[in-house]
Amino acid sequence: MENSILAKVALVTGASRGVGAATALALADAGYAVACAARSTRADPRRTPGTLDDVVDAIRARGGTAIAVPVDLSDREQVAAMVEQTVAELGRLDVLVNNAGVTFVGDIDVPLRRHDLVMAIDLDAPLIAIRTAVPHLRAAGGGRILNVSSLAALKPVPGLMSYGIAKVGLERMTIDLARQLAPDSIAVNCFRIDAPVASEGTLANLPGVDHSTFEPSSVAAEGITWMVDQPAEYSGRLESMVHLAHREGIMPTVASRPLTPTEMFTGVHDNQQSVFVDG
Repeated sequence: MENSILAKVALVTGASRGVGAATALALADAGYAVACAARSTRADPRRTPGTLDDVVDAIRARGGTAIAVPVDLSDREQVAAMVEQTVAELGRLDVLVNNAGVTFVGDIDVPLRRHDLVMAIDLDAPLIAIRTAVPHLRAAGGGRILNVSSLAALKPVPGLMSYGIAKVGLERMTIDLARQLAPDSIAVNCFRIDAPVASEGTLANLPGVDHSTFEPSSVAAEGITWMVDQPAEYSGRLESMVHLAHREGIMPTVASRPLTPTEMFTGVHDNQQSVFVDG
């Protein structure tokens, strides 16, 4: 563990599968010791494939340093403990990636217990994680906070009202925290996934949709890792995955896609039937 204490440390939530797992692997390849946080473990798996143990084993097999941090992100005390465990085991904290998200299908009729769970995991947990992480980032001399959002923040996707509300709140929080933390050389940015990505969760929620043109999770991880690698002055950015690919020449398969909206839709959106199901 001595080498990991000398290395920079990243904490990634939702790291048992999909974009979170791919980001954990990418950051490990970039030299970070990585704390992988999520609920799913081999001892306590979820319905969707993927566990923390799988990702940690993959990082270690590639010569990296990683630990598993099982956590229920709907529990504020566990969220704070997740950050403290990372620092206790790996010695410091330099990067926090708030990637974890959950959604349930429903609009105004969504059961309120499900709405509350979306808000707890997708919006409240990032805030608690950041509040707990800031003293450790300051102690490290600065750091990076990266929040993962969705095109659902900007347009009313049928069946994803609660998820969209949480994501637009996360984007707004990013801007305010960038202002607050700039004097500490802590950059706070947001990566908005607005190209289809074939994460395990997405595939489970869209079983009837053609996934042949979806991007692998590793492509989104490339964009996230690029943003984390920017200087502290690069902060308060709400980056579209597609626009970032076009502008910076990264994620080349995404750069071939047409540009997406970057402003919130106004007016009455087409009332389409949702293609999402509860996975």
